[in-house]
Amino acid sequence: MIWFGLLILAGLAIAAPFLREAMKPAMTDHLRKDAPGDFVTLSRGKTHYRWLGATRGPVAVCVHGLTTPCFVWHGIAAGLGKLGYRVLVYDLYGRGYSDRPDGPQDSAFFITQLEELLEDQGIAGDFTLVGYSMGGAIATAFAALHPEQLRALVLIAPAGLGHDLGRLAERVAQGGPLAQWLMLSGFPRSFRKGCEAERHLPSSVPGIVDLQQAQLRYRGFVPAVARSISGMVSEDLTEEHADIAETRLPVLAIWGREDTIIPLRSMARLAEINRSARQEVIEGAGHGLTYTHSEEVLRAMRDLVRD
Repeated sequence: MIWFGLLILAGLAIAAPFLREAMKPAMTDHLRKDAPGDFVTLSRGKTHYRWLGATRGPVAVCVHGLTTPCFVWHGIAAGLGKLGYRVLVYDLYGRGYSDRPDGPQDSAFFITQLEELLEDQGIAGDFTLVGYSMGGAIATAFAALHPEQLRALVLIAPAGLGHDLGRLAERVAQGGPLAQWLMLSGFPRSFRKGCEAERHLPSSVPGIVDLQQAQLRYRGFVPAVARSISGMVSEDLTEEHADIAETRLPVLAIWGREDTIIPLRSMARLAEINRSARQEVIEGAGHGLTYTHSEEVLRAMRDLVRD
């Protein structure tokens, strides 16, 4: 009987993370009713998007990163708006108000979402593409495929040339049922801890720490992050950067001096691959530079987006 009881307890311990995830509310139209912006139904589900900045002018399309939805662009979009830009931001699948489809989340998955959104919004070319963290990897993959559509590419602490997400992410990147269990059981606490560590920092996004942690309330967010870690984040984009270098597309890469997630060795790799890429380092900035050092990021972007 003791062994039987222990087996039951072990089974419950294994099942608990999956049960907790299943009991979370799904992202539904009811939850979306007060969301800012608009929605479009694409091939893999609904995508939440917003137009910010100027009402007329050149277009900048901004792609957010692994865990923080499009509200991360609040400060950057306001700054680009002052420079006359219309700014399109959107939630990647699995984040924010967008749907949470099943399946791998690799470059093809995210490029398709971006392609379909651009087509729906009537953006055929001549726009500046801005990507942050994993969004930088998505932007790189898109630019390598469609360089003729872009006037410039801006990468802020971009993934794709090396990263350090910690031991949990290293195991999750290998995939499989154990990785899923580790992610569901360990990621929420790790994510909250990482967010809280930034609560004292200045931010161009009001209440960003609470907004980030709110993502954990909804079903599908954690599995989406896991799929992206084993998919898009794990892709090496050396070849894509080399392809971009051949096109002479203007590229600006912005890095945080204190970033421990996308370390500065990635900057050195990009310099080797694309010698024409302009690169800037924001002193004192960590991985959250898009919202903790918005003015400095905008200052680095200003010459490129004014051309």
